[in-house]
Amino acid sequence: MTIAVTRNTPGRFRGFLCSCMLEIAPGVFAAPRMKTAVRERVWNVMVEWSELVPDDGGVVMFWRDAEAPSGMVVRLIGYPKKELLEHEGVWLTLTNLTAAHDIEELRTVSDTDEAPVNDTDPMLPHHLQNDDSSD
Repeated sequence: MTIAVTRNTPGRFRGFLCSCMLEIAPGVFAAPRMKTAVRERVWNVMVEWSELVPDDGGVVMFWRDAEAPSGMVVRLIGYPKKELLEHEGVWLTLTNLTAAHDIEELRTVSDTDEAPVNDTDPMLPHHLQNDDSSD
């Protein structure tokens, strides 16, 4: 399954994507069985057109790949300008702190010692629980 999501892109992007994918919602395109060669061609065309994308526009395309972090490949053009970081086999999105974040509260939370894990907690997966009922 290949998914492409556009935001504030020139009409040619929508027209082009509609020629090879189904638009399932405004700006959201899906192709359940797009071959790798077709997907690469589609992506390369959008990269060639990327200079036409306004500052607040962009495209994200992603698809399943068992070898990639989080089991999917993610490609971005333009907005949202998110920094993706692969960490221990999963994708993480980095976001800078802004004035809306309470820095002192974040420092307090990060400096707080966590309570020890209670190994009888019913929320833990069964194999991690200390089950003394077998005695």
